[in-house]
Amino acid sequence: MQPIIDHIQITVRDLKKAETFYDKFFAILGFDLALKSKGRVDAHDFDVIEYVHPLLIIGINSPREAFKNDEIHRRKPGAIHHIAFKANSKKEVDDAYPKIIEAGAEIVNPPKYYPQHGSNYYALFFKDLEGIKYEIVFEPRNY
Repeated sequence: MQPIIDHIQITVRDLKKAETFYDKFFAILGFDLALKSKGRVDAHDFDVIEYVHPLLIIGINSPREAFKNDEIHRRKPGAIHHIAFKANSKKEVDDAYPKIIEAGAEIVNPPKYYPQHGSNYYALFFKDLEGIKYEIVFEPRNY
């Protein structure tokens, strides 16, 4: 087996607001918005928007009614701290930067080298409209 992620489901507070952002963000990552689908999972009481790419499916889910006003925080138990997407070059990270700003993201740290993560670690850190943290990173590796 290989540690390849098939799909990720992310719960947001406001599905409509999130869709506007994720349509722009995932297009930057190469998702074909024509493959986007919407649905409802009645058994678990949530709506979902799925973004499909040949390498990964990402679903954006509505919250349970009891949690809809909870604060999103990456340091809560069970929360994802952040998700990093791999770029093929430093230029890809740089090219994504203005598009990420245009999508409405909050820039946490602009594209630059982050030697605390590795001598060739070049990344952009940002949050979506609700504070979920993401990264686009290029790091040449020899393995």
